[in-house]
Amino acid sequence: MKSFFQFLNEAQSQASMQANKLNLKSDGHGGWLDSRGKFVATTEDGKLKFVDKKKAKGPEETKAQPRAQAKPEEKETKAKAPEDTKKKSSGEDEEGGASEETTETLTIAFGRFNPPTVGHGKLLAAAKKAAEGQDLKIYPSRSQDAKKNPLDPDMKVSFMKKMFPDFAEVIINDDEMKSIFDVLVAANEAGYKNINIIVGSDRQSEFENLATKYNGELYDFENIRVISAGVRDADAEGVEGMSASKMRKAVIDDDFKSFRSGTPKELDDGDTTALFDAVRQGMGSKKKKKEVAEMWEIAPKYDQGGLRNQYVQGLIYRMGDIVESLNTGLVGKIIRRGTNHLICVTKEDYMFKSWIRDVMEYTEKKMERRMRVPQKPNTLVGTGGYLKNAMAATGTKSVKNFINKYKKRTK
Repeated sequence: MKSFFQFLNEAQSQASMQANKLNLKSDGHGGWLDSRGKFVATTEDGKLKFVDKKKAKGPEETKAQPRAQAKPEEKETKAKAPEDTKKKSSGEDEEGGASEETTETLTIAFGRFNPPTVGHGKLLAAAKKAAEGQDLKIYPSRSQDAKKNPLDPDMKVSFMKKMFPDFAEVIINDDEMKSIFDVLVAANEAGYKNINIIVGSDRQSEFENLATKYNGELYDFENIRVISAGVRDADAEGVEGMSASKMRKAVIDDDFKSFRSGTPKELDDGDTTALFDAVRQGMGSKKKKKEVAEMWEIAPKYDQGGLRNQYVQGLIYRMGDIVESLNTGLVGKIIRRGTNHLICVTKEDYMFKSWIRDVMEYTEKKMERRMRVPQKPNTLVGTGGYLKNAMAATGTKSVKNFINKYKKRTK
């Protein structure tokens, strides 16, 4: 039987782990403060319990009053020139805090944009419409790999700002915003009461379930709306049917004409060529066509049979593997394999579901095995498996660590 102190320590550690994830600090009396010093949660039954913002006492009351008095000014701001709205949306603040500059509602779009396409312009337009003059922020994901995410985040953001100049100030390049949870927690800490999440129609249900499930636990919003940017038809021509998968396929096929049709007119031929070359380099592809057998890795929508075959045979996405959701950025261990979907759990014990076409092998994990899948060596630089392959190739039996060997000794 556990002692009272063991039970107390376990309860405290659970709350502490959750608070650490949210970047909260203890007040020493069972309460928790956010990064601005606001009292936001207490410890109850070993878990964090967020306070009711309307009933909360203490520091947040003094900060909430200026926000309430500022509402008439917010209405005036909506009628002002667009540049005023952009200044607010950029998150700039004169005093080092965002409390009085933010509106009550934040509209966000979180996506891969890898590469960005003319179709993404439709998503951004829908986000601007939903924002209705209030704050708007676009968060490109931080995912990068040679198959589905060939552009690194900095390069991706750079091209996005050229392709969508009207949104340049609200496209956020923040390496801390790795998942939709990171974005929602940050928005909550910034003082937003309501959140709009703009997604493609095929992802609306996924985001609705995930965002609302953890409201009150990871963050606390009065209202969460997940809004569809419109139906996408992969077989349609033009903007309606354009996707990043088609763009990556065009690069593999060395089809610049098709690739050009997927970029907006704001991007000139020179920049489009640069984008085409950047995607090709990121995918490690040469000018000749890559084997069709690997198309399921690059653009699974165009080789669903190949993807399905690999999955059914147990060659990919096995129990215990770590994967990343391409839609939400969440990283978790596979705990259940469905017919065409996976159930995963993050290291913080948050569960999420994803279709097999919408995940990728998590490349930052410490993969110790030499073979990623049968007949495919582990080439993930920095992993234990890669080191083992390098040692085997060079006939090296052991590696000695010479760090600090000649460090000056202190008496």
